[in-house]
Amino acid sequence: MRNGTSYLQNFFPGYRRLSRLPKQCLAINPFAGDCMPSRVRLLAPRSDRPTQPFPHRWNYEDPVRILETYFWKADEEQGPGRHNRYLDVPGFAPVLVTRDPGMIRAIATATGDREGQFDRDTLPSVGIARATGTDTLLYANGAEWKKQRKIAACPFGKTTLFQPEQFCEFADTFRETVRGRIDVLRQHLTASGKKTVDIQLEPEVKVVMLEMLTNNFFGADISYEELREKYVPALERVIDHIVKDTVKNRLGIPWRKFPSVSDRIVRAKADDATFEELTQRILVPRGEKKALWKQFKSDAPDAKLISNLKVFLAGALEATTSYATWAISHLARHPDAQEKVFEEVKDIDVYTPEILAGAKYLRAVLDETLRLTPSLYFLPRRATADTWVTSADGRKMFIPWGTHLLLDVWHANRHEDHWGVQVSGYPANEFEPDRWRILAEWGRATKDTLHFGFGHGPRVCPGKHLGELEVGLTVGALVKTFRFQSESPENLARAGVSTKPADGTRVCMSLRLS
Repeated sequence: MRNGTSYLQNFFPGYRRLSRLPKQCLAINPFAGDCMPSRVRLLAPRSDRPTQPFPHRWNYEDPVRILETYFWKADEEQGPGRHNRYLDVPGFAPVLVTRDPGMIRAIATATGDREGQFDRDTLPSVGIARATGTDTLLYANGAEWKKQRKIAACPFGKTTLFQPEQFCEFADTFRETVRGRIDVLRQHLTASGKKTVDIQLEPEVKVVMLEMLTNNFFGADISYEELREKYVPALERVIDHIVKDTVKNRLGIPWRKFPSVSDRIVRAKADDATFEELTQRILVPRGEKKALWKQFKSDAPDAKLISNLKVFLAGALEATTSYATWAISHLARHPDAQEKVFEEVKDIDVYTPEILAGAKYLRAVLDETLRLTPSLYFLPRRATADTWVTSADGRKMFIPWGTHLLLDVWHANRHEDHWGVQVSGYPANEFEPDRWRILAEWGRATKDTLHFGFGHGPRVCPGKHLGELEVGLTVGALVKTFRFQSESPENLARAGVSTKPADGTRVCMSLRLS
């Protein structure tokens, strides 16, 4: 009988869903082990919790608040339920949300293409897939994901980027791009006739990040004006549409098939065409083996690369913009930290891996940025089988098949239990780059101080090293040229595909005279 049940469970997913329905109706915890999560109610009408624990059309624009709902009053608990919560609605797969760094690390490490490992949950990214295609490194799972990861490893890998000849080529072109944009800001300040100027830096950073990817990395020749006036606005609207489409398009009909009966649909189709045009322009240098394409080791036809290229382009606009603007935003509110960075970078003209590694305080600023305000504020996973997970310190959790997992990096990195005074010398919810010096002095191993800013495990972001290079150069050059400060001590977040400063990185800037 047991073997027959196992057969049914393996080959008929509908049977598995029905078989757990009685326990769901009785509110029996489907998890097990010594790291058991506690239950979150679907509805709590008389409570003061932030929102419902699921996205809908009235709360989807504030996903961080949805994650907060899972941990509403969690600090009143002792035990594993303090950092691990679940939602289990009859007829649906369970949802597990964890802000436990040990569990986040264990689940991220156990993600892959082997039997019983976790998949990347595609549910939060269906809007991205409809905009870019499903055959991408971001969306694919299993053997297809492994194949695409292998293709991406060479051009994006640290070994390739930091080869002396390759690195110097990138560093020179990146530096010229950043210098050109800094000159634009300097001219803007000079033309104003004032010593200071109030400006939102996020639009400027977006152009810089897209220009570095299209022209420096892919070898295209696209003017600053085209990027600023045409491509960045179109991609911004595409990304905004992706977020809305993920939540609102329950039927899953690609919006390209909608008839052009409204201005909104006409605008969306025009933006999609602009996105496609930009993608084709960065494919042109492939035939000439320019820039990245010299390292690309695949004979796949251009048509097979388009979906992944779109993901990389959108990622450049989102993740690296998030990373850079958060770093600038934090430094604008911490003038002492800004001056320490200046003292470290003021004499740097040529960036090499050794010089970047030697700028330890800048490195600490960037690590603290990713800890406190990560671009990827949660990592989605899905259990492909009934699975036991064991953390590095020996705690175990049984996770049933089909469970949707949200690895809540944002709240894990802000909790006193994991990053507070007793652990790192400073309060967890404050920006303190010296935290990383203290951790080193206390002998905390790197594996014990993971901020998951680029993810973790086999599905770590393939653009990690490129992103670090881009943001390090951008932030260093900005600090070297300007002083900047924020008028508001608050540094609130807005979140969509990634997180960004809610004020658009508004600062008051002045030129450094020395």
